[in-house]
Amino acid sequence: MTDETGPWLVVGLGNPGREYAGNRHNVGFMVADLLAGRLGGKFGRHRRAVAEVAEVRLGFGGPKLVLVKPLTYMNLSGGPVVGLAQFYKVPPARVVAVHDELDIGYGQLRVKCGGGEGGHNGLRSMSKSLGTKDYVRVRFGIGRPPGRQDPADYVLSNFGAVERKELDFLVDRAADVVESVVIRGVEPTQNLYHGG
Repeated sequence: MTDETGPWLVVGLGNPGREYAGNRHNVGFMVADLLAGRLGGKFGRHRRAVAEVAEVRLGFGGPKLVLVKPLTYMNLSGGPVVGLAQFYKVPPARVVAVHDELDIGYGQLRVKCGGGEGGHNGLRSMSKSLGTKDYVRVRFGIGRPPGRQDPADYVLSNFGAVERKELDFLVDRAADVVESVVIRGVEPTQNLYHGG
């Protein structure tokens, strides 16, 4: 049983540096930035982890969210995540990873708790560091690469012009999904958002 008043750790997965800012692989950072802005938070470097952190509340007197952007590269994200989970005393059931997902069409959002990592190095690192796969994932569909493009090159490329037209709306919707997970739980959020 988790502490109902304890904080949530919301981890936006991405790579640090301006050269990666618009990449498909950095959609987790985009959602974390939007949540911080929406909830009046400001990211700052954490003294105990290689990460930027913003502490916010979801509504007046609502649950505390610790928004996290690991400053390691994607495949090392687990270290800062587990360090912050320990620092804030957050159990894995209250950790939410927001990440890009190749196996879902562009713009589709899916929520799940546990399961495989689907080849995602950030999730693999988190699962290894946390010692469990039983944390929440908000999966932002980026679709498969066109033709024979290497998936690694695809995720490290920027969103295309057509995709960018909808990107702000979709990032905003992904932030709504994160808030719904915290307020309503995984299954009610799946019922609300998996229809489209």
